[in-house]
Amino acid sequence: MKFGWRYLGFPGVVFALLLAACDKADKAKPAPGIAAPRTVRVGRVASRPMERALHVVGTLSARDEATVSAQVAGQIEKYHVDFGDRVTANQELVLIDVTAYDALVRQSAANLARAAASAANAAQNLKRIQELQKEKIASTSDLEQAVAESGKTQADVKAVEATDAIARLNLERSRVRAPFAGAVAQRLASVGDYVAIGTPILRLIQTDPLRLRLEVPERESVTVRPGQTVRLTVDGDTNAYAGRIVRIAPALREADRTLQVEADVPNQGGLRAGLFARAQIIVNTNEAALSVPPNALIAFAGLEKVVVLQAGKAAEKTVTTGRREAGWIEIVSGLSEGEIVVLDPAGLRTGQPLILDPQVEASKPGPAGTRPAGH
Repeated sequence: MKFGWRYLGFPGVVFALLLAACDKADKAKPAPGIAAPRTVRVGRVASRPMERALHVVGTLSARDEATVSAQVAGQIEKYHVDFGDRVTANQELVLIDVTAYDALVRQSAANLARAAASAANAAQNLKRIQELQKEKIASTSDLEQAVAESGKTQADVKAVEATDAIARLNLERSRVRAPFAGAVAQRLASVGDYVAIGTPILRLIQTDPLRLRLEVPERESVTVRPGQTVRLTVDGDTNAYAGRIVRIAPALREADRTLQVEADVPNQGGLRAGLFARAQIIVNTNEAALSVPPNALIAFAGLEKVVVLQAGKAAEKTVTTGRREAGWIEIVSGLSEGEIVVLDPAGLRTGQPLILDPQVEASKPGPAGTRPAGH
């Protein structure tokens, strides 16, 4: 018996056409487990100059610190500064009672005037005796006595001049002055206190520049040199500060095998002595390193990966990263120079076919935009 379309009827014909259409659609889909091709942008692993820095920690301290003490005895009459005030070099800080020292200056001035008058009189007398002695009127003993008297009065003048200088110095020292520009860290006495010579009056620190003390591990100490730039940050401050290494210890500290290094850091007003600092010592400003753009990196579950282009398909590689600069991340291991990495690779699967974006390739000539062979 012959079987033909006429025996199926209209419903049967429709069912047969639907089966044929589904079979064609299934043939057009990729095989299970194979992702569809994706258009991507790529870059090339290249060697670029990058800074090499040592990461160390340290403490900021005052460049100079002094406990200002009384150089004369007396009662404190007035404080011109208080805790936290900034002062300039030689600025008057404290006034100690000047009454007695002013009187001593006037007394020494009078004594000096009297001694000078006596010396002048003795000199005139010596001159007169010398003239009389030439005329054989004055005796030799008279001349010798006049010479001795003149010498004595001149010595008296020098002694009184020294006493006068001390009196004037004590009067000046009753006005306590700053030995350097800085800030008052502590007041150690009060108005009305009687202070003896050597009694601490206040503590002064120099805060610009500040001194940054760093400890460099032994294995890195050979790379540190005077003049190298230091960048630092402190907790609670978003600003970055810079200084320069100025002092290096001549030997490592045996207790912990570290090298003591000091840098001067200009104080722009936000830094204070005693702050803990995280610092970078720039030991090389132009060291070649393999690098990729930041958007080529994938971080997942503690691992860092990139997707490279191999034979027109995606392939994942685990990498170890290092330094990071604006626009580039150093690749310490896992890639070789010249390899092609996929930018923004999120969602790609290993083995997935890749198509390079022709617009990106045309607009980026050179190593990072070269189309690989076969594409």
